[in-house]
Amino acid sequence: MKLLASLTLAAVVSTLSVPAMAQFQKPEDAVKYRKAALTVMAAHFGRIGAMANDKAPFDAKIAAENAAIVEEMSKLPWAAFGAGTDKGETRAKPEIWTDGAKFKKSSDDLVAAAAQLNAAAKTGNLDNLKKAFGETAKTCKACHDAFRKE
Repeated sequence: MKLLASLTLAAVVSTLSVPAMAQFQKPEDAVKYRKAALTVMAAHFGRIGAMANDKAPFDAKIAAENAAIVEEMSKLPWAAFGAGTDKGETRAKPEIWTDGAKFKKSSDDLVAAAAQLNAAAKTGNLDNLKKAFGETAKTCKACHDAFRKE
């Protein structure tokens, strides 16, 4: 029984440790994936933004739920910017692949800002949320300015 459990665990670990790009059969699958991840993140970020900009009533529970989703989604799209995914229906600029270090820093900055946004939302304090939302929005804008075609 222990052998079966060990083999099962080994199989699961092996499957989960396959590089992220291996999950995409074709480059266009990666493009669809990253667009979907960014779209979901933007939708939830927009809900927080409406509260932060006094366009929707502040609801601490809803803000926290959305911020948690933004934080998780912020980690997802980056694996889908692999080689060959610069073609097709994408607004990604070539700089993503020619200046990978800067792009990696931008993605890391967003992940960190989203974590701060989530922490601020958990306080239930609108002022904390507004400040963290503004910082996260700056991070998004900086990446869009550098790496997204309009």
